[in-house]
Amino acid sequence: MGGKNIATNPPYIIGIDCGTESLRAGIFDLNGEIVATSAYLYKTYFPKPGWAEQRPEDWWDGIRYTVQECIKQEKIEIKEIKGICIDGTSSTVLPVDMKGIPLRNAILWMDVRASEESKIIEKRGHPVLRYSGGKDSEEWMVPKALWLKRNQPSIYNKAFKIIESADWLSYKLTGLWTASQYTITSKWNYVSPMGGWLPEFFNEIELEDILEKWPSKVLDVGACIGPLTRQAANELGLNPGIPVVQGATDAGAAILGTNVTEPGEITLIIGSSSVHFTHSEKPLFSPGIWGPYPEPLFKDMWLIEGGQISTGSLVNWFVNNFCSAERQWGKKRGISPYSILDEESKVIPLGSEGLIALEFFQGNRTPYRDPLARGVILGFTLKHTKIHIYKSILESVAFGTRNILETFQKMGIVIKKICVCGGGGKSHYWLQIHSDVFGNSFYVVEMLDASLLGSAISASVGAGLYRSLKEASSKMVKIKEEIKPDKANYEKYSFFYNKYKELYKMTNEIMRDLSRKRD
Repeated sequence: MGGKNIATNPPYIIGIDCGTESLRAGIFDLNGEIVATSAYLYKTYFPKPGWAEQRPEDWWDGIRYTVQECIKQEKIEIKEIKGICIDGTSSTVLPVDMKGIPLRNAILWMDVRASEESKIIEKRGHPVLRYSGGKDSEEWMVPKALWLKRNQPSIYNKAFKIIESADWLSYKLTGLWTASQYTITSKWNYVSPMGGWLPEFFNEIELEDILEKWPSKVLDVGACIGPLTRQAANELGLNPGIPVVQGATDAGAAILGTNVTEPGEITLIIGSSSVHFTHSEKPLFSPGIWGPYPEPLFKDMWLIEGGQISTGSLVNWFVNNFCSAERQWGKKRGISPYSILDEESKVIPLGSEGLIALEFFQGNRTPYRDPLARGVILGFTLKHTKIHIYKSILESVAFGTRNILETFQKMGIVIKKICVCGGGGKSHYWLQIHSDVFGNSFYVVEMLDASLLGSAISASVGAGLYRSLKEASSKMVKIKEEIKPDKANYEKYSFFYNKYKELYKMTNEIMRDLSRKRD
């Protein structure tokens, strides 16, 4: 729960972030100050290895609960709420009937059951794939839709719409089916320079009827979808008629929530995974990077994306499995076990006294795009402790970020500013490691839940309270601190970073053999 900032003033807007572990709602003023916030936890189901599903009904329960809680917290006058916008994980795919009733659980973004379908699409080699780094990820909409058609044809054929979590929730609020320009460009193979969706591409992969199952109305982020229906207003405790605004994916919303709107500026989201975004005025192509996505947020601007699958989730794995003492001690003292481990690892020299890790516990998203890559920790001696392992994991994530950002630079991107958000932004120590490894300053935003703020930014534009997304971001986003690199540490880290890259080259064939044997 959050509390009201005494400096806040109406009008207010609501941002909603339908995340992996919870749905969060926040009420903001036009300065980006948070008035109230609430979260609703829900389960993820894992019916088979590599599968991950959620009940869409849980998302709707989450919206009803969190919006009402936010209003109750500060006794907000609902007439002062002028707009609402939703972002969601992507691609979290859901087939529904004509009434919008789900036909099955949603296939969550992290679900990789469509790996075979991704290979089928890649083999076709259609030119549209050039705009997704040469192939579609098994995480994305098109491979998952193809999986549904091949493996659950009765559900696929019955589906009136096959959409994403945020699309369904926006429908629940308005009764209207729309698709986000951001989402379809970055995850649904929509390429505006080639005319949008290309029927021949879908014909080649035997998804010739998929366009009939997608919303025909595509809206820019920040455009008004329609008014909040009376039924939805009654369930949320709001006034009917409030503008419901088109959002982006959670990561796309975070771009707005970090005020990264110009070429060379970087959004770094450090959560369970890490995501890296930047804009370019021209298309830049690299087989190791996702995109370039044409105009998903801003006209005449291309978006470049990098990502690491296991970052915060890897740190959580280590703490949950090997640090029961720190967890118990932290609970007694009322502090995070991560803070305890940070302090303990500060005495370990950088480079973890010769211990090097690869953070690819769930594969490598970019720049290697290797789903069979696996985690490695190399260089153990009897002197090493679990604190060395912890620090080597923190360093490995920073090495992975440097690898991606250097790939951006090799593409011709001049990095001007790196803005950080997400749960990883709570650890000054870890961000200092990132800064020292890459040799650049990192700017931490005040509102680390940048997706929530980003959706509020979109809502403010759709409600007519700001003229543009860029204007709203510039007014509503604040920088909390700058973390400057230690140049001496940068020089020292460069040796270990180079060994990190060598380690992948030396072990990738072994990783693949082990992965195939296990599978």
